[in-house]
Amino acid sequence: MLLYRLGPEGFYAATDNAGVVRMLHSDPYAESPQEWRFGRPVDINSASLLVPFLVGKVVGIGRNYPAHARELDNPLPAEPVIFLKSPSSIIGPNASIVMPEESQRVEYEGEIAVVVRHTLRRATAQEARRGILGVTCACDVTARDLQRKDPTFARAKSFDTFCPLGPALRVDADFEDLEVVTRVDGEERQRGHCRDMLFGIVELLVYTSRMMTLQPGDVLLTGTPAGVGRLAAGQEIEVEVSGVGVLHNTVEAWGQG
Repeated sequence: MLLYRLGPEGFYAATDNAGVVRMLHSDPYAESPQEWRFGRPVDINSASLLVPFLVGKVVGIGRNYPAHARELDNPLPAEPVIFLKSPSSIIGPNASIVMPEESQRVEYEGEIAVVVRHTLRRATAQEARRGILGVTCACDVTARDLQRKDPTFARAKSFDTFCPLGPALRVDADFEDLEVVTRVDGEERQRGHCRDMLFGIVELLVYTSRMMTLQPGDVLLTGTPAGVGRLAAGQEIEVEVSGVGVLHNTVEAWGQG
């Protein structure tokens, strides 16, 4: 089952039991998918898609795929590496990633993103699993030169447009069987499976909820597989997660738009 938000109003739409996308007459946070009430059909191919949920904070996890840690010459962490991205970095499907003047090396990082449905504070594994609304595609765009210069990741991760999310939210995902693929100009650059993660999705939610309360709409970026690389103006990037669809964004130079 897939959840969408449609522009410009931000109304929800979702696939029904027959796979038809219809307007949603339910609150996806307050009601379980089995209770969702549907309205008229929607042509999703002609719709203007927004980020498929109302976003709270964005929590990132670094170095969660061993091959990615090795490609950046980083040691494997003994516990999850947590950082935050500014909510103002979020953009939706088909929007442009803008290259900031302050960085000379901006890179893509395709990821599986997990969205919180229920408040989680010092959650058990069972509570964390029940507290997931669904998964979506994310690109954790990073100013790599600034990340290497700064003692924290905040500046490198938080430029405007550095967190594309979408196009849909999959609410019935198997959290132990998800794959993420990144393509640049149609060429595959990354492919990773959640079985390759150092710390699994539920484990990450349990760990993160010990430090900070996770609230409905909060996003957890679960890390990127090996194959990160440089972005350039004029390129197109796609991130695909199992059963979610393809998140497509263009890249443009500062001042181009």
